[in-house]
Amino acid sequence: MSNLTFADPGFLYLLLIIPAITAFYIIKQHNAFASIRMPGLKPLEKSGNTIRNYLQHILFGMRMAAVILIIIVLARPQTSNKFQDVSTEGIDIMLALDISGSMLARDFKPDRLEASKNVATEFISGRPYDRIGLVVFSGESFTQCPLTTDHAVLINLLREIESGMIEDGTAIGMGLANAVNRIKDSDAKSKVIILLTDGINNRGEIAPATAAGIAKTFGVRVYTIGVGTQGTAPYPVQTPFGTQYQNMPVEIDEAILKDIAGMTGGKYFRATDNDKLVQVYAEIDKLEKSKIDVRQFIRKDEKYLIPAIIAFCLFVFEIIARYTVLKKLT
Repeated sequence: MSNLTFADPGFLYLLLIIPAITAFYIIKQHNAFASIRMPGLKPLEKSGNTIRNYLQHILFGMRMAAVILIIIVLARPQTSNKFQDVSTEGIDIMLALDISGSMLARDFKPDRLEASKNVATEFISGRPYDRIGLVVFSGESFTQCPLTTDHAVLINLLREIESGMIEDGTAIGMGLANAVNRIKDSDAKSKVIILLTDGINNRGEIAPATAAGIAKTFGVRVYTIGVGTQGTAPYPVQTPFGTQYQNMPVEIDEAILKDIAGMTGGKYFRATDNDKLVQVYAEIDKLEKSKIDVRQFIRKDEKYLIPAIIAFCLFVFEIIARYTVLKKLT
């Protein structure tokens, strides 16, 4: 990105003398043409100045323009281009998101799933240098997006997630195992999984503890998040009259989520509303910060040549005009 700067900006204060010189010139011209009353000159009162009388002011204007340009040249205008070479320590993060039917509960606004997607989007946007991927799970699990630095694509795929995309249920072990499989071969110095769910493991061929053991083997740290208010929450229920919401007990297997986090060196969080969920992601963001080394290079290009040439041309033209075309008017 180019920016115009001055290497010696102190010379620009000389521009303050231009208004003073201009005022002195105007006063001098006014005093040079004092009026004299004489009889018999009344017919000449309306004769006015000819265009040649005004041309003499061009010489002064040209000289002032040249002086201004010379002052700018002395200040040395430059354009600077900045380049940044960014290196990161390297953190790869897989998000494992529960999209079961219970994630449509309305104890979060507008519901648990949409709230989780919104907060995850902000989290992704705040980590531009990390590779981040996404797996989703309910009764089964699949990869929505592999590890990538193209966060725009990742966010678009995250927004497309809907409950009901796959068979319902809560296969926490499958979701975690799928995320581990996607990140285990990473060369990053830190490998992290953020697993979010609102229920109890009731589906899948892999137990959560087994998946946690696999994560530990590959050096993957797992942060677990349980989403849901305390007590009861309005859950969607299919009835002959369509989807209706009924208050039902919130059941989260906090014990297994704590075990997963503890076994892998992570941490368990409980989010009971939108604000708590934002705080959870903010804390994880602080715990897993990339180390960024920035080296900045600045290239400066001198831009005084053009104003110097223009100033020289104005001086030459002013001298030629003063001693030729406008010689009798000076």
